[in-house]
Amino acid sequence: MDGVDVLLTADRTLMSNHHGKEFLGFATSAPPNWLPEWLFRYLFFPKMKEKDGLPWQAPYGLRKIEAKLIDKGIDALVVDPDSLARYRARIIGIYVMDPFGWGPSSTTFAGIMKTGEPYLAKYFKKLLESKGYKKLKDEGAKTIVGGPGTWQFRYEPEFLEQYGIDCVFNGEGEMAVSLIKEALNGKKLPRFHDECSVPSLEEISTIRKSSVNGLIEIGRGCPRGCKFCSVTLRPLRWYPYEKIEKELQVNERYGVKSTILHAEDVMLYGVKGVIPHEEKVVRINELAKKYMPYISWSHASFAAVAAKPKIIEKCSEIICDEKQKWWGAEMGIETGSAELIKKSMPAKAKPFDAEKYPEIVKEAAGIMTDNNLIPACTLITGLPEETDDDVIKTIELLDDLKDFKSLIVPLFFVPMGKLKEKDWFKKEEMSELHKELLIQCMRHDLKWVKEIANMYFQEKKRDVLIKPFYLLFTKIIEWQGKKRGVL
Repeated sequence: MDGVDVLLTADRTLMSNHHGKEFLGFATSAPPNWLPEWLFRYLFFPKMKEKDGLPWQAPYGLRKIEAKLIDKGIDALVVDPDSLARYRARIIGIYVMDPFGWGPSSTTFAGIMKTGEPYLAKYFKKLLESKGYKKLKDEGAKTIVGGPGTWQFRYEPEFLEQYGIDCVFNGEGEMAVSLIKEALNGKKLPRFHDECSVPSLEEISTIRKSSVNGLIEIGRGCPRGCKFCSVTLRPLRWYPYEKIEKELQVNERYGVKSTILHAEDVMLYGVKGVIPHEEKVVRINELAKKYMPYISWSHASFAAVAAKPKIIEKCSEIICDEKQKWWGAEMGIETGSAELIKKSMPAKAKPFDAEKYPEIVKEAAGIMTDNNLIPACTLITGLPEETDDDVIKTIELLDDLKDFKSLIVPLFFVPMGKLKEKDWFKKEEMSELHKELLIQCMRHDLKWVKEIANMYFQEKKRDVLIKPFYLLFTKIIEWQGKKRGVL
């Protein structure tokens, strides 16, 4: 049995590369449904392959804290959740994304399907109830939980006692090192630790092993200041090319063939404001393509695309080739209302005026369609100051986007960022206009999902065989929505 100072892990829904297709991971927000669990698990969060008894890839957040701890002389190891029983450890570090299923995607699925707790919550609890975790706790290991989903534990403090969670760390992972050192020295941990300070670029370690689907950060923070988002509370920092290249090399060395360039807006790489710098964005994609056959972006903004369409044209020329025919990004439409933009998203439309936002979205949609960028877009339903007129404006924008090859996903408002004191938006609060909005989104997605799936599942023979099951899942969502009167 191997001993280690800090054992790092995550639940099964996170310790998966989703068949190399990151977007499939969003389905873990869904509750159990008519697909048997074994089949759903295989389709959306299959067990990660192992190399030398360890996960071949692991969530980027775990890889970052693993590297930082090792750089500080602390023995740390990322392991599969099913392998905990093989180790002894003084500290268990658990990475969480949406531990109770209260995030925007999960609450929206719950509102439509209403068939139980989402898989990501179910498997987080399974981790804490596993024999391996209980063994480590019986041997005296302390548990520290961290990650984007830590805010949820504030609402369930008794859960910490029930499952032996000693500390919930809220902040950027690098700042948890001193807390971990205190725990290793036998000091009592606070039940909640909110860390406001952030690491400088020099304090952020380079990953030592491969990340899920080759995801690497190119920067942290966001200048747009949307009130519903917690990321905007962090200062903006961009990684230098050398730091990014080192992480590309790590993933290449481990045999990863793709990368996801991660930032809240890849189009704004290297700038402090909201006007993209063409040379910098082009160069970062050229660098990525040097090491990886397949590239995608984590996020981009409609305003940045519309501000510098030439960048999208040049990036398409770099990314799309005989192997890769298109690339994806997550993009927030959020609303079609200029008034709601002014109230909740002050810099969403910048460098343009808020009144022009619907036109900005339509212009950017055309640019992306012409250059093989297919985004997964979000809308936020039920923002605190939303009016019926705001919903109508969003429905009108959706109608204008019917020929935009994309997925558009409505998300129920969840109190985060500057709006964390507000109330959740619940299914019971949906008006007829909200239902019409969901219907519009469903019609849009059903129109495009088959064509997108044909492009998404064409890299391997296995993709062709399992593609029908993913299409069946979309039919289940449609059926459940109609059955429950949501759609």
